[in-house]
Amino acid sequence: MYDILIIGAGPAGASAAIFSAKAGKKTLLIDNEKSLTAKAWVENHYGAPGISGPDLLQTGKDQATKLGAELKEATVTDIVKDGSEFTVKTEGEEYKAKHVLIATGVATDLAEKAGVDTVPATEPRIKTVIDVQEDGKTNVDGIWAAGTIAGVSVHTIITAGHGASVAINIISEINGERYVDHDILKA
Repeated sequence: MYDILIIGAGPAGASAAIFSAKAGKKTLLIDNEKSLTAKAWVENHYGAPGISGPDLLQTGKDQATKLGAELKEATVTDIVKDGSEFTVKTEGEEYKAKHVLIATGVATDLAEKAGVDTVPATEPRIKTVIDVQEDGKTNVDGIWAAGTIAGVSVHTIITAGHGASVAINIISEINGERYVDHDILKA
C-alpha cells in the first residue's frame, strides 16, 4: 500500500514525488512518457539556465527515485475508490494507495472516469482542467491534482512548484500537522 501514488512524472508529478519520498512516504510515480515537456527547450526554469525538456524530465525522475520513490513506466487506465483506499490500474498491474495525485498535464480523461469534476480552462490552448481547491484537493476525497491539469500555467517552473505545494499538503494531511522540509547546508 502506497501512501501517495502520483500519476505523471512531468515537472509537477516528479516534484511531488521528490517531496513525498523525502518526507518518508511510500511513493509510487507512474509515467506514460507523454509529457509535453519532452518536446520543450527550457531557459526560464530557476537553477537550470538552458535545459532540454527530456533532460529536465530525467533529472526529476532521477531525483525522486534517489530519495526513495518507486518509478513505473505504464499508462494508468483506471482509478477505483474503495472506502478510504484506491486501486490504480495499468495494463496488467494494480497498485493500492491511500492518496492519488493526478499530474497528467492536459489529459483529463482518467480524472473524469474516476468521477473527478472538471471545468473549462483559462490557460491558452488548454480546454479542460480538474476543478481543484487551493490545496489541490478535488471533489473525490483522497484524489488530488497538481500542475497544468489543476489549472496552473504550463511553464515548468510553475507546475514543478505547484506539484511540490500539493505534495506538502498531502503530507501534512497524512501527518496531522503542517509539514515543512528545510535542509541545512552541511559544513
